[in-house]
Amino acid sequence: MSKQVPQVDTLFLHEQSGDYLAVVEREGSRVFRAKLELKETGAGPRPAKLRIQRGSSEEPRSPDQFVEIARRADRTRISEQTSPEGREELREMLDGYQLDAKVVRTCRLCASGGHYSPITSETAVDAGEEYICPDCATEELERELSFRGDLTGQAQDRLEDLLLEVQDLERITNLLKGQLDPDLTKFDEISANVEDVDNIRVETLSLHPGIQNLLEDRFEELLPVQSLAVQNGLLDGDDQLVVSATATGKTLVGEMTGIDRVLNGKGKMLFLVPLVALANQKHEDFAEEYGDLVDVTIRVGASRVRDDGQAFDPSADVIVGTYEGVDHALRTGRDLGDIGTVVIDEVHTLKEQERGHRLDGLIARLKHYCETRASRRESYDGAQYVYLSATVGNPASLAESLAANLVEFEERPVPLERHVTFADGKEKVDIENKLVRREYDSKSSKGYRGQTIIFTNSRRRCHEISRQLEYSSAPYHAGLDYGRRKKVERMFGNQDLAAVVTTAALAAGVDFPASQVVFDTLAMGIEWLSVQEFHQMLGRAGRPDYHDEGTVYVLVEPDCAYHNSMEMTEDEVAFKLLKGEMEDVRTLYDESAAVEETLANITVAGKRAKRLNDRMIGEVPTKHALGRLLEYGFIDGLEPTDLGRIVTTHFLAPDEAFKILDGIRKDKPPFEIVAELELHGEDE
Repeated sequence: MSKQVPQVDTLFLHEQSGDYLAVVEREGSRVFRAKLELKETGAGPRPAKLRIQRGSSEEPRSPDQFVEIARRADRTRISEQTSPEGREELREMLDGYQLDAKVVRTCRLCASGGHYSPITSETAVDAGEEYICPDCATEELERELSFRGDLTGQAQDRLEDLLLEVQDLERITNLLKGQLDPDLTKFDEISANVEDVDNIRVETLSLHPGIQNLLEDRFEELLPVQSLAVQNGLLDGDDQLVVSATATGKTLVGEMTGIDRVLNGKGKMLFLVPLVALANQKHEDFAEEYGDLVDVTIRVGASRVRDDGQAFDPSADVIVGTYEGVDHALRTGRDLGDIGTVVIDEVHTLKEQERGHRLDGLIARLKHYCETRASRRESYDGAQYVYLSATVGNPASLAESLAANLVEFEERPVPLERHVTFADGKEKVDIENKLVRREYDSKSSKGYRGQTIIFTNSRRRCHEISRQLEYSSAPYHAGLDYGRRKKVERMFGNQDLAAVVTTAALAAGVDFPASQVVFDTLAMGIEWLSVQEFHQMLGRAGRPDYHDEGTVYVLVEPDCAYHNSMEMTEDEVAFKLLKGEMEDVRTLYDESAAVEETLANITVAGKRAKRLNDRMIGEVPTKHALGRLLEYGFIDGLEPTDLGRIVTTHFLAPDEAFKILDGIRKDKPPFEIVAELELHGEDE
């Protein structure tokens, strides 16, 4: 600084280490900072020493220069943090020169660093024993976050936004310690919305008397999505894609037309699901609800090794099965009889990397089977297809690809609050305990206790969490036997359980009337959830006949991944899922998938395989796939070889088939071959 006194906007004085810090600002920028010492004189306190501070060095100046600076200043401010004695001394000194000063509330951290930073009730952040400015509060928060590991930009931005919103540093840092503060953890609220639909009275349906009477005994009118389906040609045999949230009644859409067509002699019903556990559940439900009207059988397993041993009756009126179970029947040439209705539940599975192409192929092969049979039998008209899903990002284009009428019902009968809180792996169970207790101790206006579904990423973790919950709970996953799962369902339905802990993999089939959903992890096995999967799972919170609202808690472990193949961390994934758009349902084909489905189509349809490939949703590079099949020795012309037939009936990808062959040639024990096959899949 030159010896000449500059023009000054603000002179800021702050007590520091027994002396005073003087900060000079012009147009919002600091010109310099100096240490000021006062001395007592007969006329009162006066400047004794003035030292300009430059880094760690100090440059002495004449005390009179301070007086000139004070006179040139537009305003002089004394920090509120200065002691009462210090404030009195500064004011008395300034009065001696006929200068005024105002005591202002400032940020102590800024003042100590030589910055003038006034704060108001609108900007002050409570830091415990004092109030500081937003910038210093943000720096304090960042220091706290650095002790816990790096959060992603989105997670840090959210915490900083919350800090500025509530102006309380301790409340924000407590979020990182697993404390539940609903006002802060709340991410957003999905409002309830009710579509205006004219519900159809059951007595007007004109169904076969068997199903008509059964439905009339259960309720007077159809639910909105069921009414929309009827209005869009369901009972006229039109194919339909029904997209509607969980618990809105879309399953009955398929059952209603399927059972009606069975009883009217138009062919049996296939009800297909992606998992064995779901097939078992539906088989039991159908046998209980419709067993007096129709014969019900189940077709599962046979995907790689053998059937699961359950008796399968291909002549039954209703076949409940897994995609692979029924596809295996087609690939091995089983006669399924006349099929009148095909209901494919969870049709969004079409977008999954491993199972999507198999469902795409199954749909094409079923249509080929039914059309071929109809061409040979005058009394059989073919099948009606009903596709069901709770979550589809591109319903219109998917309906067009499936050649089906779209029935879309977007009602959310109860509001849904979504919360995010940060916790490491050890803290999560403690938080889950608090959430389960709080929910179960409350009752809705309809008289139901709050109950919780906790989703996690492994069967082992299900048992681990359930053991540590203080209130009654149970694990629930596909590894449990059917009787044990039914017992859990019954206990939850009777409100004897405060929580069930289940895997994300079984999310599609969990049918518990829960008011709260907690995400222990955002992974399914070693894969992150998709937006579609996430929405399907959170949609299970809140039922209109039970609850006033639904609640979702996402427990996020910063900087965490559950496998080294996962590219993102859990905090990155959390905000991607919360803010993301639902993915489109499209089936993508790599070479392996194209070869597998083309081989299956040749096995089922022979020379018509190309036609099946062409009608599939995904684009199958047929010529390339045929070339590979010939090269691998899986086909001879357009017929499968013995090797090709074994590969397709066991749902093997080409590389898996070659690994098995290599193991056999090297005389490896069967269990070693299977183990290598599983490890190969993990490596991929």
